[in-house]
Amino acid sequence: MSLYAVVNPATGERVMEYSTISDDELRAAIARADATHDSWSAFSSVSERAALIRRVGELHLEKRKELAGIIVREMGKPFAQALGEVDFVGDIYSYYADNAEELMADEPIELRGGDGSAVVRKSSLGVLLGIMPWNFPYYQVARFAGPNLMIGNTILLKHAPQCPESAEAMQSIFDEAGCPEGAYENIYATNDQIEWLIADPRVRGVSVTGSERAGAAVAEIAGRNLKKIVLELGGSDPFIVLGTDNLDKVVEDAVAARLGNTGQSCNAAKRFIVIDDLYEPFLEKFKEKLTAIKPGDPMAKGSELGPLSSTAAADRLEDQIKRAVDQGATMLAGGNRDGNFVEPTILTDITPDNDAYREEFFGPVAQVYRVSSEEEAVKLANDTPFGLGSYVMTDDTDQAKRVADAIDAGMVYVNIVDADAAETPFGGTKRSGFGRELGRFGADEFVNKKMIRIG
Repeated sequence: MSLYAVVNPATGERVMEYSTISDDELRAAIARADATHDSWSAFSSVSERAALIRRVGELHLEKRKELAGIIVREMGKPFAQALGEVDFVGDIYSYYADNAEELMADEPIELRGGDGSAVVRKSSLGVLLGIMPWNFPYYQVARFAGPNLMIGNTILLKHAPQCPESAEAMQSIFDEAGCPEGAYENIYATNDQIEWLIADPRVRGVSVTGSERAGAAVAEIAGRNLKKIVLELGGSDPFIVLGTDNLDKVVEDAVAARLGNTGQSCNAAKRFIVIDDLYEPFLEKFKEKLTAIKPGDPMAKGSELGPLSSTAAADRLEDQIKRAVDQGATMLAGGNRDGNFVEPTILTDITPDNDAYREEFFGPVAQVYRVSSEEEAVKLANDTPFGLGSYVMTDDTDQAKRVADAIDAGMVYVNIVDADAAETPFGGTKRSGFGRELGRFGADEFVNKKMIRIG
């Protein structure tokens, strides 16, 4: 049985398999990427590379329905959301194309003494390895490949084993856009191959989006080999409700923030922390709205909730729910499973000694907590090993600023959800990883900032 295979999570059908790359083929791919960096990257202009990634983005949009259908098969994303992912990808590539000259411009340094001038000039590092997850097959690649091809780095891309068809489709897009051989190479590599690939001196950096376990394993290898690394890992984002003059809108936002991508987003709202006087009305409305959404055929028009991405994912989530209840949590709603489809589920009465208090639930499960003060809300929000995103709902501007400053996370969204953008940085702290993607900060991770001083 092949490591790389498309298994439709809605039906269990094994659609197709792909062969892993041989060691000799992988060595040849490294050599091509390295040679292309020494040639194309060194002699192409920023504007030429910008034109290339602009075309990559345009081709994604031209093929949006075909691309969306692929990831519905691979990981069960509802079709409308799959289309939305492809559209966002087009925006990411166009952002880096539009802003390439500015992002790569020299930065003068104002000298405090001495003669002459100083400037920071940005240039590429070399070959980069990207290790990508299954939950956003195109978006995750775009936020890594877009800025780094603009910079002039060359890319070896290892996608998740359950996403070989979308990986193949993206390779075809880069080829059609005119990407030189070796500038972007999809590799169906094994974990053993990845270990010696990272150690290869021609590989200058690694970007990983995935689980804590995967991130830690790759970081250990990269550390031993002194390689720059960016980690985008898990999250258990708080959704803090402190005040509102429109509770219905807050509840709608809460449902959207929990159930997008069938709850399989690292920066989805997962822990709902509600002030005392709003707790009961919020919980009543939240339960009504959340449970009204039923799992169904991800290709069906209007489908909002598909299957979990795999049987293994559904098994993990089912086990987490069971352990949470066995350890004292109340299952207020949901909890049922049919194949890889899991009902929206609400857990309450979760105490710090419950495993659920510390774990990330990757699926349509919401934890709801009651707090008596702003201070208690912030303390609970920060009492997690993760620090990716967070949401704050309040009609008090001063309170919003205080809470945003106090939250220990990489991102805070105040009175807004579904607000990721190509120009805003994405990343976290603590066990959610380090480094940033998207925006100008995403274009600063794998770049040589060379200081040049002239007397």
